Amino acid sequence: MIVAAAQFAPVAGDIAANGETVAGLVRAAGAAGARVVVFAELCLSGYEPSLIRDTPALVLTEDDPRLEPVREACRAVSAAAVVGGPVRTADGRTAVTSLVVGPDGGLLARYDKQHLYGIEREVFAPGGADGRFTLDGVRFALATCYDNRFPELAERAAADDCAVYLASSVLSADNDSFEKVYPVRAREHGLTVVLGNALGANEDGVASGGAGAWGPDGRRIADAGGTEPGFVLAEVG
Repeated sequence: MIVAAAQFAPVAGDIAANGETVAGLVRAAGAAGARVVVFAELCLSGYEPSLIRDTPALVLTEDDPRLEPVREACRAVSAAAVVGGPVRTADGRTAVTSLVVGPDGGLLARYDKQHLYGIEREVFAPGGADGRFTLDGVRFALATCYDNRFPELAERAAADDCAVYLASSVLSADNDSFEKVYPVRAREHGLTVVLGNALGANEDGVASGGAGAWGPDGRRIADAGGTEPGFVLAEVG
């Protein structure tokens, strides 16, 4: 199976514009053979916790009509997309959520970030369950940015027969996760780790791209570079 790790600079607070960008990248990656496309944390809103706190209209629902361009793109190329946004929980709070839109445009899985960082704790509710989905016989695990600092998530993924660990993050160039987290999770648990990252300014700083993948031996197998929007492909499973 081919998975695409994507990166772009979200427009702060513009879900429509970001959704169109996501849809375009899904179509392009699907045309290049990707079956799954992974995006950054909060890519639909931008990583803007304060703006999300102060703008209730930015909070999505699982069946939000603003996601229709993404659903259409997934159906068009028969690919799944892991897209991040602020999404309402069953009890009315807001989570840092990854929605997995399936190849048929339906909701394949949902994952709410379990380990919140800094101001996120004031704005969002933490998730309480691990994220999983299976596509074409390959089992995937989901994790979001700060989650990846907690090795037990990857340990549970490996124990649950996951082959691929999908990490949606917002990281700057000086973040040590590129050397001390993602390759370690891959190597220690025999997983292929695929990172979707952002580009550009956000509330936490400046995201540096570097979307890509590490093989089960911990070595980089794909790197989208640090400046241009787009995606890179990795063979997984």
